[in-house]
Amino acid sequence: MKEYDVVIIGGGVTGGSVAWHLSHYDAKVLLLEKCADGGMGVTKANSGIVHGGYSHATTALKTKLEVRSIPMFDKLQNELHFPFKRCGIMVIAYAENELEKCHKLFEQGIANGIEGMEWCEPARLLELEPKLPSTVAGGFLVPQGGVIEPTAYCMRMLESAQKNGVDIAYESEVTGGEFVDGKWQISVAGMPEKIRCNYVVNAAGLYADKISKSFGAEEYTIHPRKGEEYLLDRNSPARPEHVIFPMPTEHSKGVLVIPTVGGTTMIGPTADIVDGKEEDFTSADNFKRIVKQVKGMINGISERDVISSFAGLRPVLIGSEDFYIAWSEKVPQFIQAAGIQSPGLTASPAVGEYITDLLKEGGLTLNQSAAPRWIAPVVEEARHCTPERLAELHKENPAWGEFVCRCEKITEAEIVDAVRHGHTTVDGVKFYTRAGMGRCQGGFCQGRILHIISRETGIPMEELTKKGGNSYLLGGRLGDLKVKGKEE
Repeated sequence: MKEYDVVIIGGGVTGGSVAWHLSHYDAKVLLLEKCADGGMGVTKANSGIVHGGYSHATTALKTKLEVRSIPMFDKLQNELHFPFKRCGIMVIAYAENELEKCHKLFEQGIANGIEGMEWCEPARLLELEPKLPSTVAGGFLVPQGGVIEPTAYCMRMLESAQKNGVDIAYESEVTGGEFVDGKWQISVAGMPEKIRCNYVVNAAGLYADKISKSFGAEEYTIHPRKGEEYLLDRNSPARPEHVIFPMPTEHSKGVLVIPTVGGTTMIGPTADIVDGKEEDFTSADNFKRIVKQVKGMINGISERDVISSFAGLRPVLIGSEDFYIAWSEKVPQFIQAAGIQSPGLTASPAVGEYITDLLKEGGLTLNQSAAPRWIAPVVEEARHCTPERLAELHKENPAWGEFVCRCEKITEAEIVDAVRHGHTTVDGVKFYTRAGMGRCQGGFCQGRILHIISRETGIPMEELTKKGGNSYLLGGRLGDLKVKGKEE
């Protein structure tokens, strides 16, 4: 029976941050993730915003962790090299009757300790963001806000944690646990041997309620709140310089206009409670509603610029809008990290730190590791290289001259690097490199990506998947088909 100090259940940004923080210490840690790669659950379909710390009351745990995290991203990026930019957030009152609410949000941000905020009259807003409609009534700027690629960020944290000693097991779905003789015994689907550990961290996102119940801990309900998002081509004239926020609704921060860190523009999300935890489809009605709304928020929006749509599911803890991060009161040595919805991505660095402190307070001995820390190398990206640098890379490795994804300018060398870092599904490569995120959405490059994954791993192409499990992309080879009643 394998033994660990801590087992983390869930490989999204919450579990990934806990793993990353624990990798600084001499502790035996295992992270179990049911998907084929990190960040493929709630994290994957996130809006990709580092929020501004003004949305929630000072007393809320989510606010404290959000505000603590906002300045941490610069140091994290220097160590992990994920796509991130502090482009700033603009919160806009589009009508006079919204100004009072907008002022309250501004004052709340000040009370929460957010530095550099600026109240703006209409002329100042239009100076900062000329694509806003001239009828705006007022608003404020939060320069510390920004945009991030959430899955790439999560993958980099997990890679760093793994390089620094954390064990990670993908495609490992936890089915339950028993507390026996002072330790947890954890069952994993398809694994005959149980895993034994001292402490468990439940960071299972949408399925945190299921995990909690299967360990005999608190029984609560996580309902998914679906947010549909629509992606505009990088050449869209509607792309703003800042993330644009309207006045929030009761259950969300509203429909936004987001200049993604990858160069495209995202509009959305919706915020609708749904029944199914896999209900990630979009609808024509919501598309029309969002486009109509954002046309009044920024100039240049056109339906023709939409290149993709997706839906994300936020794990809403019924009965609370705050994070639930605490020791279980029903079972020993079990930490709940549930209901981590917005601003969960923004708060994630401090969430990992907070849970690490809880483990220390709960009796886990954590001594700083004496081993040299692995620091991620700078990631070379062809689309950001000068012609001279690209020529140098090509001279060292001809694969830098073979462009696989032309929309996003991703080379064969970058695809190979992703595969060699363990990303062996189409989605894994996509979120690590951006290959397939452009206008054609993989229509031209997916076949080449499959070929490269197969060549590098030795896995037959018909066994490769989009995102693990049964998400196969090929059913076989044409030459292997037989027609009934005829010779082959």
